[in-house]
Amino acid sequence: MRQGFICLLLIFFSIPALSQTDNELQLGKVSAKAANDKKAPVDLYKIITLDKDTTYVDTTLTIQREYKFNYLRKDTFGLLQFLNEGQTYNTLDFGLKQFNPYPEFGFSAKHFAYLEVKDINYYNVPTPYSDLYFKSVMEQGQNLDAFISANTSKNLNFSVGYKGLRSLGKYQNQLSSTGNFRFISSYHTTDKRYILRAHITAQDFLNNENGGISTLSQFEEGADIYKERPRLDVYFSDAKSLLKGNRFFVDHSFRLSKSNPNGIVVQHQFNFENKFFEFNMTANDRFGESYASYINTKTRHNRLYNKVGVAYSNSLLGDFQFFVDDYKYNYFYYRTLTLADQSLVPNKNNDRINTWGAQYNYQKNKWKGSFLLSNSLTKQSLANIEANVRYTLSEKNSISLKYQNMNKLPDLNYVLYQSDYTAYNWYNSFKNEKINNFEVEAKIQWLDASFQYTVLNDHLFFANTNPVYNAEGIAEQLLVKPFQYDKTINYMSVRAAKDIKFWRMGFDITLLYQKVDQSEAILNVPDFTTRSSLYYSDYYFKKALFLQTGVTLNYFTKYKANDYNPLLGEFYIQNQKEIGDFPMLDFFINAKVRTFRIFLKAEHFNSSFTGYNYYTAPNYPYRDFMVRFGVVWNFFS
Repeated sequence: MRQGFICLLLIFFSIPALSQTDNELQLGKVSAKAANDKKAPVDLYKIITLDKDTTYVDTTLTIQREYKFNYLRKDTFGLLQFLNEGQTYNTLDFGLKQFNPYPEFGFSAKHFAYLEVKDINYYNVPTPYSDLYFKSVMEQGQNLDAFISANTSKNLNFSVGYKGLRSLGKYQNQLSSTGNFRFISSYHTTDKRYILRAHITAQDFLNNENGGISTLSQFEEGADIYKERPRLDVYFSDAKSLLKGNRFFVDHSFRLSKSNPNGIVVQHQFNFENKFFEFNMTANDRFGESYASYINTKTRHNRLYNKVGVAYSNSLLGDFQFFVDDYKYNYFYYRTLTLADQSLVPNKNNDRINTWGAQYNYQKNKWKGSFLLSNSLTKQSLANIEANVRYTLSEKNSISLKYQNMNKLPDLNYVLYQSDYTAYNWYNSFKNEKINNFEVEAKIQWLDASFQYTVLNDHLFFANTNPVYNAEGIAEQLLVKPFQYDKTINYMSVRAAKDIKFWRMGFDITLLYQKVDQSEAILNVPDFTTRSSLYYSDYYFKKALFLQTGVTLNYFTKYKANDYNPLLGEFYIQNQKEIGDFPMLDFFINAKVRTFRIFLKAEHFNSSFTGYNYYTAPNYPYRDFMVRFGVVWNFFS
């Protein structure tokens, strides 16, 4: 109710500003009626990232838009979504993983939809702009995302949005209920001497956790009685997890010189964020012995980050920045434990980290590049080197190079964790992870291709310490702990994509090949992952309606996929059961009228005749066939 009410309020307040005619459908350009009855061009509706990259509002209907019409609202190639909307994703493409040298909260499986600082965009629009998103869910609920942005003047913008989801799911104990609220503002003086960007977020992700199906044969044999999915046996009937976080962020800068645009600029960034992850259930021996009959585990975390820098801009040489930052965190519980071996598990892990750094940015003509170096001033061994270069030959042809060398502090839940389950209590002293990563990407008019090579040392991972498995390859108990791999892992990937168009037909294909060189099976990924779409597009009713319809195939080869542990909110490695080698076919019909787009999809329509062997994790089935629809509607005034 709370999520739906907030979305309705946002819709209500955005409606008076709505209604727009798009006279350039084929090019997908946005036109808006300004106060003087002149139509604002598309390049005035700006979307600006924290790194100052600018894009524009886009109301086109393309195959890429089809790929982004989902809960995350981004292309999810390389991610395999769990059964219910709002649940976690298994990662097929390791190249999607991003590294941060600071110790993060952890519980990474719960953060796919969590909006980080880099995920928040800032806006500058000539007239109020609204984006409304709706999509049906699996059972009893909806997914709504309402967003409105307006400039009160040329210099000041306010934006507010809320995404709410509730979906009961098809299986027992599978409810998802999530909410993402964001309030965004940006301001600059007329001469741009002072620039401010700020946002507030409040996010919560509630999931009922059934632990997957406990008898795989019920699912795989396809008996009619078990096609009613609530009849399948699951491990947990009352378990649930909750991730909640609030953040206040400010990034601003002031140029000392009034008249010289290339003078010295003082910069400051502030970020305060608090989170907690909570897991509740009636004690179940699948996680081993417990101290209590009812499990209530809550991990709390807060952090305060300040960064102060001085930058010098020169139109010929580029931008130079020198900075120091202060990072304080507190990760804690409300008790201290003494284990059976008399080792102590403290109730908190807190620290203060100071680093210095320098950054150089260059952008001129066809070249754009940046170089970042940072190192710790305090006792922690933390370092990061990043280099990025892009050369743009033309609008359709560019090549990019990226290199990263990082000495990363372990995430906090690897070091300290407490639970009412006796096996889930630890306090570790791990080495820093070392990451060397090289990437090259080429976007040319014939093909988009990329190559990545990553070397990992002292890699941290979770694994199950219980060696007993049943006949179906599922562990009898989940006694998962963190470990550090003391050998080198070499990872390589090659990715290619092309959208081929002929007449009114289109064929879009993406192919990913991955290879891992390691002494033990620690980093597990499928060798091949692919997505291909065959589609038809055309205009109807004197070009008032644009229609696109087609079929999309997703496929990945068999591999021993990581399994999901809901108590930890993490994936862990397992080397018993393979998943994959099943096609996932979706049929879609999408239509566009002006700035209104409707999406209709028959998801996984081949599920009933290609065999019930489709999983997202060893005992978590992939989705059955279902028909879902949704809309995206943009308004300008």
